[in-house]
Amino acid sequence: MKQRKIPMRKCVITGEKKPKKELIRIVRGTDGEVSVDTTGKKNGRGVYLHLTEEVVALARKKNVLSRHLEVEVPESIYEELAKQAQKQVK
Repeated sequence: MKQRKIPMRKCVITGEKKPKKELIRIVRGTDGEVSVDTTGKKNGRGVYLHLTEEVVALARKKNVLSRHLEVEVPESIYEELAKQAQKQVK
């Protein structure tokens, strides 16, 4: 049986390439609204993050998501990412 190719994505903070399922996607939809895309299938411009508390804190501090998505990212997105990172650790 032929092995399927695993899609790789690059974390915008660490620069590490990881399998798509190990990263979380933040997407700016066609209407300009920013949201966390847990399915990885929403339409729009997306960026990927390694879901750890340190990476989320660094993204907030450096404002990387706003630069990549070319729109202001609300604080609620960072809070949601931090909550998900804490859940993943447990």
